[in-house]
Amino acid sequence: MAVALVRRTVPARAGTVSAHPAPPSGWMPASPCGPDCLSDDRGPARSVWVVAARLVGLAAVLVATLVGVAVLPAATRARWLCSCCRAVLRCSGVRVRVTGELGTGGELLAVNHLSWIEVLAVASLRPVRPVAKREMSDWPVIGAVARRAGALFVDRAGLRGLPDTVGATAAALRAGADVAVYPEGTTWCGAAAGPFRRAVFQAAIDAGAPVRPVAAVLRGPDGTRAPAATFIGEQTLGDSLMQVLRMPTLHCELTILPALPPSADRRELARGAGEAVAAVTGVPHPAARRVRARVAA
Repeated sequence: MAVALVRRTVPARAGTVSAHPAPPSGWMPASPCGPDCLSDDRGPARSVWVVAARLVGLAAVLVATLVGVAVLPAATRARWLCSCCRAVLRCSGVRVRVTGELGTGGELLAVNHLSWIEVLAVASLRPVRPVAKREMSDWPVIGAVARRAGALFVDRAGLRGLPDTVGATAAALRAGADVAVYPEGTTWCGAAAGPFRRAVFQAAIDAGAPVRPVAAVLRGPDGTRAPAATFIGEQTLGDSLMQVLRMPTLHCELTILPALPPSADRRELARGAGEAVAAVTGVPHPAARRVRARVAA
C-alpha cells in the first residue's frame, strides 16, 4: 500500500461532502492520499440484506439522535450523544477497542485522522467538544448535531479566525471540558501521516491543560489494517459510508497514551503528541522524519 505521490483532482459532485475539497489557499491542510492508497483487497462484501439492515439501523439512530438533541437538557444531551455515536458505529459494523484511560477532564485530546470513524469512536468514550472544520456547520443534519454537541469550528481556508478558535478552545479546557482535536487537519490513509499543526496546542498552553495523545488504527476482522475504510481523496461522505457498510466487521482501535504536561512551546507539544501517536501506529511522524534527515545529512 503506497501513498500517491500526486493527488488526483476530481471535481466533487454537486451537493456532496468530499474528504478533501480543493484548498482555496496555500494554508489549508492537504493530504496526498487518494485512490492509489486504497487496497483492492477489502475482503468478502456483505450481502445486500446486511447492508440494508445496517442502513435501517442507521436511520433509526439518526432520528433518535435528532429528537434527543432537540429536547434533552445539556447535561443529559451530552451523554445521549455518546450513546448515539456508539450506536452509529455498531450499526455500521464497527467495533471500538480501547486501551488506556482518559484523565479526569479538561484535556486536549490529540488524535490522528483517518476517517469519520475515529471521530465517532472518540466521541463515544465520554462527552467531548470536537474542533471541526467550519464547513461541517453547514452540513445537513450533521451540522446541527455538531453545534448542539458544542463543536468548536475552525476556518481552514485562512488564519483570520484562528485566534478566536484557539481562545474558545482554551476557555473550554479551563471549564473542565475535554476537547478533541485532529491536528493533521485532514484525513490520511494510515500508511502515511501528516504533521501535527501546532496552532491548536496553544490553547493547552493558555489554559494550562494537559495534552492527551490518542492513536487510532482501523483493522479488519483478521487484524490487518483496513485502508479501504479510510475517508480520503475525492470520496464523498455518502461514498465512504456505503463502502464501510459493505465491508466485514471493522475494529477501530483507540490507544489512549500518557498525557503531556503543558509547556511554553507549542511546537514541542505538537511534535511530542505526533511522535507518541506514531509509536503506536507505526507510521513515522513527519517532524521525526525531518529530524532524522537533518542528522543523517
